[in-house]
Amino acid sequence: MDASRRVLIIDDHDSMREGLELLMRRRGHKTLSARGGREGLRLLHDEGADLVITDLKMARVDGMKVLEEVKKTAPDTDVLLITGYGTIEKAVEAMKMGACDFISKDFSSEEFAIKVDRILRERDERLRLQRENLALRVENTYLRSEGDDEPDVPYGEMVGESEAIRKVKRLLARVARSDSTVMVYGESGTGKELVARAIHARSARHKGPFVRVNCGALPEGLLDSELFGHERGAFTGAERKRRGRFELADGGTLFLDEISTMAPATQVRLLRVLQERELERLGGEETIPVDVRIVAASNTPAEELLTGDDFREDLYYRLHVVAMEVPPLRQRKDDIELLAEHFIGKLQARTRSDVTALDPVALQRLEEYDWPGNVRELENVIERALVLAEGDTLTEGDLPFLANLGGTLDLQLAGGTLGDGKDLRRTMEGIEERLVRQALTRTGGVKAEAARLLGINKSTLEYKTKKYGI
Repeated sequence: MDASRRVLIIDDHDSMREGLELLMRRRGHKTLSARGGREGLRLLHDEGADLVITDLKMARVDGMKVLEEVKKTAPDTDVLLITGYGTIEKAVEAMKMGACDFISKDFSSEEFAIKVDRILRERDERLRLQRENLALRVENTYLRSEGDDEPDVPYGEMVGESEAIRKVKRLLARVARSDSTVMVYGESGTGKELVARAIHARSARHKGPFVRVNCGALPEGLLDSELFGHERGAFTGAERKRRGRFELADGGTLFLDEISTMAPATQVRLLRVLQERELERLGGEETIPVDVRIVAASNTPAEELLTGDDFREDLYYRLHVVAMEVPPLRQRKDDIELLAEHFIGKLQARTRSDVTALDPVALQRLEEYDWPGNVRELENVIERALVLAEGDTLTEGDLPFLANLGGTLDLQLAGGTLGDGKDLRRTMEGIEERLVRQALTRTGGVKAEAARLLGINKSTLEYKTKKYGI
């Protein structure tokens, strides 16, 4: 996380504001603070900020007014709202107006810090993708890819030369020439979005926009508004007309990530748009034509998606014109060295690391691991190692997460064998501790997500992290 972030805190309670300032400075961020909305907006205008943290209920200029003004004057600045009076309806209303998140005042310092770190990471990624999309639009260097008959653009950040990834690239090059709907399957972290971006970049639509929607990250009502837009007054908080992602992607490509999580009612609306190439905004009567290519993605295998009860069969066949499978990292281990070198170069500036090379033993450890979190997990491990590394070469000692891990779990690795005086309880605790550490590593320390991976609730995970001193 870049330590030079500027965070503006707006709260009319001195103790809350000063506490948040201290917490943010401890996380390495630069802070500005204001006792009210009017003063906060003036500071934002004069100084700028990457993130605005504002109380919802304040005299005169409240948090909703601050949010509205920030979205008008500094659209790249994220807004996190804090409230002691919040409801689900209020949260949805704020997010529809552009808030990136919403948190109640009974938060813990750790929970708040993790949320802010996540918001800033996602902001980084959003801005990076915007820059990447702009670069793709003006790209004028063409390469011939293996098996292609025509010159074409590169594959973006799709790194690898294994046969598994070459197969994906060959299919991608053929698919990109058409305008057909594409369904991309693969486990979480395999790079499905990179495939979608490469399809767009190599297509006739490459001069048009590439618009991404994570269907699993938004509640049903908000997803409908995001996709199809809404008219003023369509629901509480809809104070002005808003174009949806379909309209924003007109002439380009719309990437629907985690489409298997989409609610049935939204699936019906999506099916109509795919069939008719037109839509109506929520609360509107005007029919709006749209020219959009759809690339959808799912981490649910095709056969499960088709036979399950939650996904419409007619929508499945409408999306499944061309299907692509992105292989997990364990099936393309020949690419680990190239990927590791790519991430070292990519993350060097962010981590302020001097590392330029990878030690052979460290590479061996990376290749021995099965990578259940796939390429995303490898990137997280490399970033952590760069933060810890002291020299210019990444060594085994910089990979504590992998130093004692092989591809399988056994009692020896979990903390001893039954024959060395350790009883079953202690052995099982060793296994449990290791699984907790793995889950936290894979999710970047986000406990709610780690708890989900482990199949336990967050409070149980909190207890176990304290128990093992994690």
